[in-house]
Amino acid sequence: VQLQASGGGLVQAGGSLRLSCAASGRTFSAYAVGWFRQAPGKERLFVSTITRSGSTTYYADSVKGRFTISRDNAKNSVYLQMNSLKPEDTAVYYCAAIRDYSDNYYVRVSDYTYWGRGTLVTVSS
Repeated sequence: VQLQASGGGLVQAGGSLRLSCAASGRTFSAYAVGWFRQAPGKERLFVSTITRSGSTTYYADSVKGRFTISRDNAKNSVYLQMNSLKPEDTAVYYCAAIRDYSDNYYVRVSDYTYWGRGTLVTVSS
């Protein structure tokens, strides 16, 4: 599966952005998907994940209550709604996917097989 993240941009603190992850292929519903982010000079960190069915989601503590992940399998897409953005949310955001057989979610970078090119989110203070 090929992934393409989009929707990044420059926003003021307190603002919102919605990231999209578009996937190729007809079996997207068989993949769990995660969002990760990487700030300059830092490691890639987990942000959020959603199971293949969309029934379960999980968030890093740093974004819980501000970000919402969702998916539309009919459109082969996963979304990350980001509200109340902070300067520390500035990073390149990546979506990733893993073929899943049990409706699980995954939080480690090493869990994921497929990665899209990132989209830059910049939050100004």
